[in-house]
Amino acid sequence: MGLSKTLLLGLIAGVTIVLGLPIGRLRRPMPSLKLLLNAVAVGILLFLVWDVFSAAWEPIDTALGAVHDHSGGLGPVFGYGALFVGGLAVGLLGLVGYERYLAAQVARAAASSRGIGPGAMSATERVSGVAAWSPARRLALLIAVGIGLHNFAEGLAIGQAAARDEVALATLLVVGFALHNATEGFGIVAPLTGDVDGDGQVRRPGWGFLAGMALIGGGPTFIGTAVGHGFTSDALSVVFLTLAAGSIIYVVAQLLGVATRAKRSDLLGYGLLIGLVAGFATDAVVTAAGI
Repeated sequence: MGLSKTLLLGLIAGVTIVLGLPIGRLRRPMPSLKLLLNAVAVGILLFLVWDVFSAAWEPIDTALGAVHDHSGGLGPVFGYGALFVGGLAVGLLGLVGYERYLAAQVARAAASSRGIGPGAMSATERVSGVAAWSPARRLALLIAVGIGLHNFAEGLAIGQAAARDEVALATLLVVGFALHNATEGFGIVAPLTGDVDGDGQVRRPGWGFLAGMALIGGGPTFIGTAVGHGFTSDALSVVFLTLAAGSIIYVVAQLLGVATRAKRSDLLGYGLLIGLVAGFATDAVVTAAGI
């Protein structure tokens, strides 16, 4: 399959992420609805963790099978294993470090604004960029980054199938990944439904912000498709999948913290169930199609 047609497949697979984004612009969602949406997002992300780890572990499992059959050595096992652990560590600890960096920026701005007198800028006014965003928006960004890394690896699979002229497989991959992305868009914006300012007023994200999150989360599908069409690399897939796993695990921990502080275990349970079922249902469609 030619590159232009392959890129079109990647675009279709990635663009469906925008379907869930308008939920972030709900005007005044009820507190119980916000908690339920947060829990559903956790369920979807937990499914993605399982999905990512399953795909990332496959080359290691194959290498271990070769060792057992005496048809391969331990080199590939340790090689893929090192990439697995390294990607997971960078994905998880990298976000920990980035969040601490942003918190330090805000803390320095707050310290420098004390005692300056009337008319002085507030701490949030003295910082710029992502550090000046609300916690909900920063969390949405981290979710988009984790999903984007995951979608890059999915794009690699589409591009590699198209490069081998496996048109039916590439098409089915696009259908499956498009279904996944439709639910992932919701996961990105779920924290934004509870975003309020200091006066308790709801802060609705602009369409430009939502478009940016869609580009971060869905755009890598298109990029991965282009890269995958050029060459095949299990090692590259393992790196990006484990980077995604680490970052998604960090985000899940943050979202679970929000749910725990609300002390609504019932809504947490319902939301987790809905999110997990949605994730596995879309995966079941792909499996039933023969992928």
